[in-house]
Amino acid sequence: MKKINFFFAAMAAVATLATSCNTGTPKADMKNDVDSLSYSLGMAQTQGLKEYLTYQMGMDTTYINEFIKGLNESANSGDDKKKAAYYAGIQIGQQISQRMMKGINHELFGEDSTQTISLKNFMAGFVAGVTGKDAKMTQQEAVELTNVKMEVVKKAHLEKAYGENKKKGEAYMDSIAKKAGIQKLENGVYYEVITEGKGDIPADTTQVKVHYEGKLIDGTVFDSSIQRDAPTTFRCNQVIPGWTNALTHMPVGSKWIVYIPQDQAYAEREAGMIKPFSALTFTIELLSIEK
Repeated sequence: MKKINFFFAAMAAVATLATSCNTGTPKADMKNDVDSLSYSLGMAQTQGLKEYLTYQMGMDTTYINEFIKGLNESANSGDDKKKAAYYAGIQIGQQISQRMMKGINHELFGEDSTQTISLKNFMAGFVAGVTGKDAKMTQQEAVELTNVKMEVVKKAHLEKAYGENKKKGEAYMDSIAKKAGIQKLENGVYYEVITEGKGDIPADTTQVKVHYEGKLIDGTVFDSSIQRDAPTTFRCNQVIPGWTNALTHMPVGSKWIVYIPQDQAYAEREAGMIKPFSALTFTIELLSIEK
């Protein structure tokens, strides 16, 4: 719901600009200091406005005269509350069309432009929320349902788009489980020992220094402190679950190859080269526990 709050804040800014950018007079007539100040105020308030209209509101500046027409009508409506309400509705409707719908669809469906939420149902809910009439739920229920359904719809789309990736990861983890020398931790995490250390085993809140290299299941290296020759330090519970699981079983001085299923890695999230539902392999060397 933070996005909606930002949306209304943005609209307040637009409304302020709309009432101060133009006095409605077609030509300037600067006879005194107040006239000159009035003109300079209007001009000063337009700094960055064209960029805002283009990039934030999606306006085509080819139609700048239509913008000026609407601007003058709105600014000159004075205390006409009926007109003010109408213009406010147009402004917010444009924001819904140009920003909110696009932002929500991108959040849910990524770059898949063939998918969209229902504008009809969105507007039905929006109008019910504004008027308080014929509402199917309370505002609080709407917030709670939004939080739940956003994740449900997003995950369903990702599973459809990356279902093959998930299957390949599962097959990879099955093959790892059958390898000689493989040992199993909780939640489907596997490891094989390259070097077994003799030091202490960290807790999940322990600060540790490690060297690591991460690979996709096809062998592509996506990150490596080893290649950078720069060990990294963090708490064991500040990383993905599969890492926490491994580190809290590793004695200092150990070097393991750790195989992590997608649900113990980034799950449906995308992180750089790591696509949703990716199983991952890490070589991890636990160098020390940091005090």
